[in-house]
Amino acid sequence: MAPVEQAAIDSQRLSAEILVLTAQMKVTDPEASDSDRSQIQSTMLGPKVLDAEKYPQIRFRSSRIEPDGQNYRATGALNLHGVDKEISFEVSGDADHYHGKTRLNQSDFGIKPVSIGGGTVKVKDRLEVEFDIYPVDCTKVRVSR
Repeated sequence: MAPVEQAAIDSQRLSAEILVLTAQMKVTDPEASDSDRSQIQSTMLGPKVLDAEKYPQIRFRSSRIEPDGQNYRATGALNLHGVDKEISFEVSGDADHYHGKTRLNQSDFGIKPVSIGGGTVKVKDRLEVEFDIYPVDCTKVRVSR
């Protein structure tokens, strides 16, 4: 989970820019022990995975947002680990609360999935990113493995 540091969402122009500070990401896996979560957290933020010191921000900037029935289809550049990649995903909600999720491969951003705890905890290449954004007080983005 990570708090959204900044979000500029314009419902009139159908545009969005979202910024997350890498170092604020937290491992919240309820199936992992406290010890495993701590080790995963350290590895996730360290040079083997996100390298929070070298890449302190994760940013999404929309190129287009289109109505899609009662929802929206957002497309734009996700900058993660120094790599820009176009992603597209469905978003539901209104000006008070937006919700969406997408899947991405870590390897597409130059990140090699790691094993922790002697191989007992393996992080998959494909992750699900789910977000809830409240434009008045931006709150969180969740990443599931």
